[in-house]
Amino acid sequence: MDQVKTGGLIRDLRTQMGLTQKQLADRICVSDKAVSKWECGVSHI
Repeated sequence: MDQVKTGGLIRDLRTQMGLTQKQLADRICVSDKAVSKWECGVSHI
């Protein structure tokens, strides 16, 4: 799957839920930096 498209999907779903990157990170037990990298398409999921 394309990392940029996946990151966009994560960002879209997160914002639809009204969550910040930090709030999402806390819910799934990862760092907010990891969420940021995913959304930018920089890191593998």
